[in-house]
Amino acid sequence: MAAALAVLVVLLVAAQAASAAPVVAPAFLWAPKNYGFCSDDAKEVVHYQTVSPKGLAKSVLEEGGWSNLMCSKEDAQKNVDVAIVFLGSKLQSSDISKDKQIDPALADTLKLSFTSSEFSMAFPYVSTSDDEKLENSLLSGFAENCNSCLERNRVTYTDTCTVTGQFLKKHHSMYSIRDLVTSRMGNNPSGQTDLVVFCSGGFEDLDPAKSEGELLSELVTMLKKSGAKYTILYASQPSGLLENPSNLPQGRYLAEKTNTTKAGRAKCDGECLVKSTLLEGTFVGIVLLIILISGLMCMMGIDTPSRFEAPQES
Repeated sequence: MAAALAVLVVLLVAAQAASAAPVVAPAFLWAPKNYGFCSDDAKEVVHYQTVSPKGLAKSVLEEGGWSNLMCSKEDAQKNVDVAIVFLGSKLQSSDISKDKQIDPALADTLKLSFTSSEFSMAFPYVSTSDDEKLENSLLSGFAENCNSCLERNRVTYTDTCTVTGQFLKKHHSMYSIRDLVTSRMGNNPSGQTDLVVFCSGGFEDLDPAKSEGELLSELVTMLKKSGAKYTILYASQPSGLLENPSNLPQGRYLAEKTNTTKAGRAKCDGECLVKSTLLEGTFVGIVLLIILISGLMCMMGIDTPSRFEAPQES
């Protein structure tokens, strides 16, 4: 009875820990051309570490080359007309390895963009929560890692965003974004890059409503037709669906599907080894503890007589 109670307690604790885990969603960064973002081959690179939204912003700035686009630097070479941050609300990390997708158009657009671009990175494990909007977390991360030199006058966003702070303008339709891109291409002598934050749902007055995949596909098609130099960061903030990142197979799935990824990139680094070792040790410790408690309960339950009768003489 006591052993069963101990096992139940362990299972309850594990369930509570799993329910308290943040939602894990993927992020993808790509550009059709490598506009000087990285000197070496940066095609289909996968980062397996679990990062926060601000950690994602830091990686995008440093490893994705966006620091030259977002931060106010006199010597920065800004070879991109527009940078897009597309924020979804449906895709989870575990959805990557599923054969049947909730939004096939989204999966197809992400896969095609990621594999066909000269510059592409994937972040399968981005932990998000409902405490703060993803757009605010990313913009805050950009500002912090730019040493508060983020060019806010170059940041615009769609009217479905809940953005805190003072920014230039809102976009109420795809035509507004197209006009911005067109105007910057023809009249941008300073070489500055505009940042457009495209939030979930697209636009408030969108009729008929469109899925994330349809909106992303329409946006990419518009940018291609315009001839603009662009780069896109896709990130997702699912709400109400919690999952444990230790049970997600998408990292290995991406490694298997990415044929051109460097072999060194797919190896487990030092942080990964430490986490896996701690996880294995935790599981082994729980099993040994259960065995110990069960053995003690069994020993305490043994009822042996304290005295034995002397054998009778025949």
